[in-house]
Amino acid sequence: MAEIQAPFSRYKRNNILIWIVLLVGVGAWFAYDGYLSRAFIEKHTLEDGQPDSTLLFNRKAPFGMAAAALVLGIYLAVSKNKKVVADEQALRLGSLEIPYERIESINKTHFDKKGYFLLTYKADQEQTRELKLSDRSYDNLPELLDTLIRKIS
Repeated sequence: MAEIQAPFSRYKRNNILIWIVLLVGVGAWFAYDGYLSRAFIEKHTLEDGQPDSTLLFNRKAPFGMAAAALVLGIYLAVSKNKKVVADEQALRLGSLEIPYERIESINKTHFDKKGYFLLTYKADQEQTRELKLSDRSYDNLPELLDTLIRKIS
């Protein structure tokens, strides 16, 4: 049997890209108002020449938004190659490897309606752990779930 892969979800990747574009766009708008728009600057400058809270926010917010967009971009770059793989011996998720013998149960009660299933397995020190795999995070989960059910039955 060939290995089954569930790559990083297009849904999640597209949502991250939307947030990056939104943060950059709104940050550029605030930067324009805070630094370049003479009418906005005049409107939000007090009589003593000091900027009011709105102008101060429009001057400081773009830096925070740029930082948030950068963090999301780094997260996207790190996560784009993330995947769940079911091969002959085990289920692999990054550095986590769960041999099929250690899988105790699969709860797929919510898979059809909510798109996730819970995998209960024994960890190294015989501790029971639970792993939640969602179709919002990974594509191709129905095929992966079918493979897991075949392997543990």
